[in-house]
Amino acid sequence: MVKYKIVKDEINDFYRLDPIPSDEDVEKYYLEEFYSTNYKSFNNSSLKVQKSDQEFFDSRWNALYENFKDFFQELDGKSVFDIGFGFAQALIFFKNKGLDVSGIELSPEGFEYAQSQGLDVYKGGIDEFDIVNRRFDIVTLINVLEHLRNPLDVLVNIRKSLLKENGLLVIDVPNDFNDFQTIANEEYDLEKWWVCPPNHINYFSCSSLSCLVDTAEYEVVKKETSFPLEMFMLFGDVYVGNGDIGKQCHKKRVKFEQLMRKYDKKEKLNKFYEALAELDLGRNAIVYCTPKR
Repeated sequence: MVKYKIVKDEINDFYRLDPIPSDEDVEKYYLEEFYSTNYKSFNNSSLKVQKSDQEFFDSRWNALYENFKDFFQELDGKSVFDIGFGFAQALIFFKNKGLDVSGIELSPEGFEYAQSQGLDVYKGGIDEFDIVNRRFDIVTLINVLEHLRNPLDVLVNIRKSLLKENGLLVIDVPNDFNDFQTIANEEYDLEKWWVCPPNHINYFSCSSLSCLVDTAEYEVVKKETSFPLEMFMLFGDVYVGNGDIGKQCHKKRVKFEQLMRKYDKKEKLNKFYEALAELDLGRNAIVYCTPKR
């Protein structure tokens, strides 16, 4: 078994595995293991998980949709391409909102499910854009970039061959090595539970992700994070290795967001997550960017 260490990328300041897993190891992992029951703990994209918590996931897709509207003002006729769409739940949501949707997925389970839902999708690797042969207004990378051997090359390829000149690229990745995470790790001796090779190769923050997209010649137009879930562990609710505590923390997070929206505090909620992004806090780092001119 390969022994990995964590290093900082020499150019773009994000953390990554060293050595980088081979193409063969990564392909085997996704084709044979990522969607299997043996890797449930890593696979947050399973259809069962998303269906059982659909209200939460729909709120996640709707937050993206609202930001699409803010950027374009008018979404009639706009197209979305989701890279590594898993079981296509985001695409289905966006299609129901009237967007023209498509995407690419390597796993046969995800691809076949998307086809069964009547979606126009492609089966292929994350960077096999030559089989698509069209450009899109919006390209999304949701929980994908952390898995890639060459994230910079993929971002450049998206700009050159997939995204329209005035289009919007949305990247959503785990916000790892954040302060809440590292404090909990030290306090409770949790052995950097978020480091999970070869599943996650890269480990980003809002800052390092912004640096990477700048190198790939994009301009950041908005950045935000999601609820800082690790903060619960600083309260004493150590959910790592305890699924019951984890579920309770998740329910509290969902309740918090529901109440903020119910009582018409959505704008403050958005500003809260934007402020956390400036501090590199929050569970996920989300960056919206457009090609530089």
